[in-house]
Amino acid sequence: MSDLDILDQTTLRIAGAVQESIVDGPGIRYVIFTQGCPFHCKGCHNQQSWDFNGGLEVRLKVLYDEMKRDPLVGGVTFSGGEPFIQPKPLTVFAKIVKAQGYSLWSYTGFTFEKLLDNPDRKALLEQLDVVVDGQFILSKKSLDLDFRGSSNQRIIDVQQSLKTGKIVLASGFVGERDNK
Repeated sequence: MSDLDILDQTTLRIAGAVQESIVDGPGIRYVIFTQGCPFHCKGCHNQQSWDFNGGLEVRLKVLYDEMKRDPLVGGVTFSGGEPFIQPKPLTVFAKIVKAQGYSLWSYTGFTFEKLLDNPDRKALLEQLDVVVDGQFILSKKSLDLDFRGSSNQRIIDVQQSLKTGKIVLASGFVGERDNK
């Protein structure tokens, strides 16, 4: 079965997608907002994505085709909702776009350590370049941080962290010292 067949047969529940984002990781990114979140962080800006039965069920190929139509897109970001609630379809998507050279980021309310405890979530994590982990905490909100909403959240270099067995923060982002 071809990659396109697999994408056509796999679905994901989403709150929406954005074709050209510059706020969800470096460069121009295609962002998939997954539907369903168990965290319900106070001050969340995507509250419409909390309901596990809300949103829209779409074939991954629809998202893939939309992403591929835009030659400016250099990366893909999974946001939410909580992407790691639907790790299997996102892993399918991630493997295919990663093989094509796209940068892969994901946001999650889970901690990196917690993601490692679940085989399906770890499989998705293994495809990512960067994960921004931790729940949004309103009292730690800052508009001065790169690519995250609160200072407790970490921008983690996933591949280096998996390789070394310890958290390696991605370098070059404003606010990175807050989490060292």
